[in-house]
Amino acid sequence: MTDFAPRLTLGHATLAVRDLDRMVAFYTDVLGFHVTNRGEPAPGMGEMVFLTQDPTAHHQIVLVQTAEPAPRAFMFADHLAFRTGTLDELRVIGQKLAAAEITSVVPVSHGNAWSLYFTDPEGNGLECFVDTPFHVAQPYGDGLDLSASDDEIEATTRGKLEGLPEFQPFDDWRRAMAARLAASAEG
Repeated sequence: MTDFAPRLTLGHATLAVRDLDRMVAFYTDVLGFHVTNRGEPAPGMGEMVFLTQDPTAHHQIVLVQTAEPAPRAFMFADHLAFRTGTLDELRVIGQKLAAAEITSVVPVSHGNAWSLYFTDPEGNGLECFVDTPFHVAQPYGDGLDLSASDDEIEATTRGKLEGLPEFQPFDDWRRAMAARLAASAEG
């Protein structure tokens, strides 16, 4: 293992909320965020709303509806997310987590990001991710095999996303979101 530490930037915050509609209204009407997608990832999981003010980021905040606060170990609904630059950097993070004997690591492909979810030693949820070249409607989740090559991961991801709602190059989605944000700023 290398001493190299990938540079991480805060990617988004995911918040467990009880009154989803009230929270969406607050973040959109008061703080000026825009809903990019909304949906239920799986039966029994609360509805998720993805919000952004940044045309380069599909979401800066995710609100997840929960009847009661989620257990601390449920990192998908209550976590901090950090962006890194490459799949190799994500692999290094995975190696460092394994060396630190962090056993809660869950690799996930969201279509627009490849992620490692895990908890810190006190149970706080964390995600480290790298953007993919694709956009697809969220929520979306699938497995991720970081032992595959970059080309294999990209081809597998593309193959599973083609034909799904909103599938397009992420750069096209970013341009459209920038236009949407600019139009709303002009009033």
